[in-house]
Amino acid sequence: MEKEGSAKPGNEYIPGVCNIGRAEIRMRAASGWMGLGVTIVLWSVLALTHTLPGWRLFVFLPAMLGASGFLQAAFHFCAGFGMKGVFNFGPEVGKTDTVMQAEFRKKDRQKALFILLLSVLIGAVAAVAAFLIRF
Repeated sequence: MEKEGSAKPGNEYIPGVCNIGRAEIRMRAASGWMGLGVTIVLWSVLALTHTLPGWRLFVFLPAMLGASGFLQAAFHFCAGFGMKGVFNFGPEVGKTDTVMQAEFRKKDRQKALFILLLSVLIGAVAAVAAFLIRF
């Protein structure tokens, strides 16, 4: 066991800072890449087929989901787990332990909302760019 205060994010649960380990981080990064890929393909298809600009706003959803995956991987923090009050540092994706302290759950919810807000903002920027930029 590491000394208190010496833990690096990604190695153990730190309230409001880190709630997922390597397996979960890899899954979040993969979902980020998938969201980015879908965003690029969707944006390209809609732009190259000269679809009305309003339809290009649909780029928002995959861009937001991709951003969410990348942000969660970078922060070593699952927003969904943060909202549920759970964490996972084991090798099995989805197998969680419960955060017992109310104060810790509050910190986790705040971090989860921050990630959600950033993801929505990034998705909105991508959607506006898709709306405005013509090929």
